[in-house]
Amino acid sequence: MTTLLDGVDAVLFDLDGVVYEGPTAVPHAIDAIRAIRQPVLYLTNNASRTDAQVAAHLEELGLATTPEQVVTSPQAAMPLLAAHAQPGDAILVVGGDGITVELEARGYRVVRTAAEDPVAVVQGFAPHVGWKDLAEAAFALHRGIPWIATNMDWTIPQARGIAPGNGTLVSAVHTAVGRMPQVAGKPETPIFTAALERVGARSAIMVGDRLDTDIRGANRAGIPSVLVLTGIDRARSALTATPEDRPTHVVDDLRELHAEYPQTRETFERSTGATYAEVGRAAVRRLGGDVTLVRAGEGADTLRAALHLVATADRGPAALRIDPALLA
Repeated sequence: MTTLLDGVDAVLFDLDGVVYEGPTAVPHAIDAIRAIRQPVLYLTNNASRTDAQVAAHLEELGLATTPEQVVTSPQAAMPLLAAHAQPGDAILVVGGDGITVELEARGYRVVRTAAEDPVAVVQGFAPHVGWKDLAEAAFALHRGIPWIATNMDWTIPQARGIAPGNGTLVSAVHTAVGRMPQVAGKPETPIFTAALERVGARSAIMVGDRLDTDIRGANRAGIPSVLVLTGIDRARSALTATPEDRPTHVVDDLRELHAEYPQTRETFERSTGATYAEVGRAAVRRLGGDVTLVRAGEGADTLRAALHLVATADRGPAALRIDPALLA
């Protein structure tokens, strides 16, 4: 039996939509992660919480976790900052404890206004960030100093719905200053580099629920990716994604990390020119630019078969006509 964990020396997890949804665990996630024998790391773009706070939340959910297992976007931002600043320098912070704790641990001086002569700006999400914070960042950045953003997530999930994320706040500053920051978090590579270096991993795998951060970031870092269908992205977005955002594997939930991963069987029908992909009982056909469902399978098998045909097509997903039954 071959599983997705075979040959893997570290497992990297996103958090929201993968391990938990706010205060509650995603079904089956806790037991599945407990059963993993390789080093486990959690990668988060959330700059409002420290690694210790994230670890404490995971402990509450039943996962024995140390702060060292949590890789935050502010931590990933520190090597970028070190290229421009040294301990003792003033750093203007737009954000909360997740950033300030990391800066102070490295000897930087945290300031909140442009009048305090910062040598760089580090910006991340925190619920209290307002217009005055963004304005101070803009005033400082007009002097040409370096600007580092922890992440560019446009939205952030909240208990009451979807709210603007750090990318939205960065965009406001960008409008004022006419340039963009360096970015540390997913989908950029610094956070993946930090994670791999922390455990010395050479053959890690990334598990996430968002194509534009988790999967794109893994692809950029050269890491195989697993899209888990318990969070943001589902069949429609996966099948219409560009190659940059296309996952290596798909699972319904984290239990499938430990199960035999099904193989895809491809056949070519000479009489019609159609190509078929089968996974388990699922069968999908590609003829010209049409990708259609032949037979539905169990769990994620239908999506796996359809993804194979989309990925091996001679045209991009925007030029394919995908059966609505596959997008549901």
